[in-house]
Amino acid sequence: MSNVTLNVKGMSCNHCVKSVEEAVKGAGASGHVDLAAGTVAVEYNEQTVTVDQIKAAIEDQGYDVV
Repeated sequence: MSNVTLNVKGMSCNHCVKSVEEAVKGAGASGHVDLAAGTVAVEYNEQTVTVDQIKAAIEDQGYDVV
C-alpha cells in the first residue's frame, strides 16, 4: 500500500468532506479529509489505481487538486 496527501481546493463543509472521501473510495482507495488543512490523506494500492485516477475522481466532484 502507498500513501499520498493531496491538497484539495474548494472544500468548505462536511458535505464536501463526504463527497471527497466517497470519490476517493469510488476510485478504489481510502481517504481521510482534513477540512481545516484542505487536504486528503489517501491510502491506495498502486497496482490497482494511480494517483492521477484518484485526482480525477476528486475533480469530477467539482474540487481542484493542486
